[in-house]
Amino acid sequence: MLSIFVLLTAACASDGGSSAGIGGIAAGSVEDSLSACMSRIPSDATEGQRQLAEKSCERDQANRK
Repeated sequence: MLSIFVLLTAACASDGGSSAGIGGIAAGSVEDSLSACMSRIPSDATEGQRQLAEKSCERDQANRK
């Protein structure tokens, strides 16, 4: 479970080094969107993991503006 969260956080915080699989857009890239980042949060994540991942997505979105 922790490894899934770590991978998710790394994907959302990435600066475009990996492909997201959603239309080939790299996680964290300028073309990535808040909704795309949020959609990568695993459905079985705990509430705390989900909150941290959502904050990471929101941070990345703010950095892209």
